[in-house]
Amino acid sequence: MPKKNSKNKKWRSTSSWYNKNTNSIHAIQTLIGHFLSDRHSNSLLSNADNLIQFQQLSGTWGTEPFEKVVKDQIDLNYVLENPDISKNVISIIEPANHVGLNPQVEGVRASSNIAYIGRIVADCDSILFPLWESGVSNIDNLLKVLQRSLAIIVEGGHPSAKDGASFVDSKIDLEELQSLMEEIILARGHKSTPAIFICLGHQLAAQAHINLIKKAVLMISQKLSTVLSQDSYQYEALISLCNRIKNVGQSLKVIKNNTIIAEGWDDPHFAVALNEVTEVGKCELEKYSHDGKHPSNEFKELLIKHNQTASEYDGIVEQSITYEKNLELLMFHSDEVNEEAILFANWAYSNLHDTLASSRDLISISSLSWLLTLPSSVEILCSTSEAEKKLTDVAATCINYKDYETQRVRRSFSFQFHPELLADLREFNKSGSHDYNLFKKDDGVRMLMRVLYECILD
Repeated sequence: MPKKNSKNKKWRSTSSWYNKNTNSIHAIQTLIGHFLSDRHSNSLLSNADNLIQFQQLSGTWGTEPFEKVVKDQIDLNYVLENPDISKNVISIIEPANHVGLNPQVEGVRASSNIAYIGRIVADCDSILFPLWESGVSNIDNLLKVLQRSLAIIVEGGHPSAKDGASFVDSKIDLEELQSLMEEIILARGHKSTPAIFICLGHQLAAQAHINLIKKAVLMISQKLSTVLSQDSYQYEALISLCNRIKNVGQSLKVIKNNTIIAEGWDDPHFAVALNEVTEVGKCELEKYSHDGKHPSNEFKELLIKHNQTASEYDGIVEQSITYEKNLELLMFHSDEVNEEAILFANWAYSNLHDTLASSRDLISISSLSWLLTLPSSVEILCSTSEAEKKLTDVAATCINYKDYETQRVRRSFSFQFHPELLADLREFNKSGSHDYNLFKKDDGVRMLMRVLYECILD
């Protein structure tokens, strides 16, 4: 039997499939922009003169045009050796084999829906990285491929982000996933690939924020004296800030229904905990707000900083809630991200960004240079509620990166909801319910495309 190697593969080297002229970022942007312009017009692809085919797709991962599945190091090497394969594509990180069981008792592999949406809306390819099946043999090579793509989407999954034992049957464990999320968050630099974290991905991103802040505080405390003079005001300001962040992080309480769920950033439930009510099905989004009542003394300070962040940046999700009205998205989860953790992360990121700015010249050429790649803020965009009671406080976040030199802002996003699922909570290849006009009218698909469109413009 011949030895399996990368030369045996024959994946398409272009992203386009419907139309040979759509293999460019400009064509993809145009197609997404047209999709978002209204809720009724037909696809530009349906009128193309050199159309190959425009019909409902069939099949799923492993069959063309969904054949690009990276299952092992050989597949990863093949993509590295053929960079056109990953150009202008959506890279999908799949942490589990499905996101949960729907009413038909089907394990929903929602990643395939993203591939369908990308293809039908923008004739755009997707590459799947099923980490539950492949693990991560070389994180540096994986990150190289991810950074060549149009966008990174981290999908949901049925394991719990707060329980490492729930990943026992997977080839990647919770700690490895959290480390990968940290690397993806830190990689959002100049001309970099935006990330969208969905459901479990959203929760893993929240945990990664807390881990990164803890690492930043520790590294500054241990190494700053090798970079800055201990007599300088910049050194004193950074050390003082780190002590303050550590004190707040260790004392901040997470409260649900007047019960303390977690106390301090070392608690395994500080970033993610069980939701008060399991949400499955359609929910309506509302803008995030809080009355400020909380037993932790520092909470009001965190809330004020979040108000400042919210007023500083234009919000895609908030604008959609304002102008499109009564947005209904699909929830499919029992765990949720805690608002205290994100308010804390935003406060810590914002203060670190501002304080690092005055000494960034020396820090940028030191072992602490990675600090300059931290987000500058993370904003809670919206919540869900039922009968005037909040169900999911942190339904979505915007992760901001303000460039130190140009002051331009790049963004990534995280969603607790599943914008890629329709009301039946099924995979499109099983339900057959997928076409351009259906997607045009769906709030979730429009939200996913709007965020993708705006991110690739950053």
